[in-house]
Amino acid sequence: MTTLQLHADIYRSLGIIAEDETMLQKVAKYVRKLAKQVTDDPTRMSKEDYFAMLNQSKAQAERGDVYRFNDKQKMVEWLNSL
Repeated sequence: MTTLQLHADIYRSLGIIAEDETMLQKVAKYVRKLAKQVTDDPTRMSKEDYFAMLNQSKAQAERGDVYRFNDKQKMVEWLNSL
């Protein structure tokens, strides 16, 4: 199911649920719970932190402070050493 189809399905279902205030309250409570899970994700990075990390990586690459592998086996060995 595509994102567009999911949106349409959700809105269609909400239209039906909106006729019953008790059900609508339950849905709102559940949606808040789902939204909290997304925003409380400790692995989630802010937009500012993400772009700062990209800028740091770009500067590191411009300095030549990077690993380059011409041989796949050497790359695998390096990864295994981590």
